[in-house]
Amino acid sequence: MKNNNTSTKLILFHPSLHKQSPPGLAPHRLRLFIFLTFFTLLFTLTLSMSAAELSAVAAALRETPSPNFLIFGLTRESLLWAALNHHARTVFLDENEYWISKFEQSNPGIEAYDVQFTTKVSDYPRLLSLAKSQSKSDCRPVQNLLFSECKLGINDLPNHIYEIPWDVILVDGPRGYFPAAPGRMSAIFTAAVLARSKRGEMRKTHVFVHDFNREVERIFSDEFLCEENLVETLGLLGHFVVESRTESGNGDGFCANSSTSISSSLPSSNVVGEEDD
Repeated sequence: MKNNNTSTKLILFHPSLHKQSPPGLAPHRLRLFIFLTFFTLLFTLTLSMSAAELSAVAAALRETPSPNFLIFGLTRESLLWAALNHHARTVFLDENEYWISKFEQSNPGIEAYDVQFTTKVSDYPRLLSLAKSQSKSDCRPVQNLLFSECKLGINDLPNHIYEIPWDVILVDGPRGYFPAAPGRMSAIFTAAVLARSKRGEMRKTHVFVHDFNREVERIFSDEFLCEENLVETLGLLGHFVVESRTESGNGDGFCANSSTSISSSLPSSNVVGEEDD
């Protein structure tokens, strides 16, 4: 992934952020306005998300007081996400140990971890079939992934990651644009399980999947995040709101309906698309 810290740091340290809020304008609304306006005017051509896509994620963060924000993938927007949620917890996960190390060194206070993905985009049909066959056992919707044996579950993160009630999850990594790439199958499945296993007063989790136009992202979102939870699509971004099931249990699987509607209703595309950061 390319590192564009120079440009995005201007957003984080823009002088206007340190000024007092004008009367009648809440501080969080002022920050949102500054970030998005400044970004839109100067950095649209350097970021991978559109203004509408960024606004959707920012709105979800604004909806929850002090939201816990989990992000799969270091991207050109990473510093923007950290800035927008600077008053709460933001955690980054990425496949590249080197970029994680550089990102933390360049931005003290950032919390980021590398993930060793063992999947490949070309294996997605087999992985999907296996997960569906184990949806009531190893790949069930409600579980502690730290102890999971599901091939799609990410179980090697620091223990505390599985205990945090995530309010917003963004899947924008790992790479998924060629057959040997890790793909986002595990990231989407893990996001779905974390949302359904969430504990605490806030029962819902906003889950965003970027590059939603690609076949793997559509199919795995359809299977594990579910059509009934899809609230909107903006450009290449799919937005789901998933409710916790810690009180009701695993039920009959991830979705209330069969997993066909989302992928069949969107334009067809290749399993892999153009290169994304």
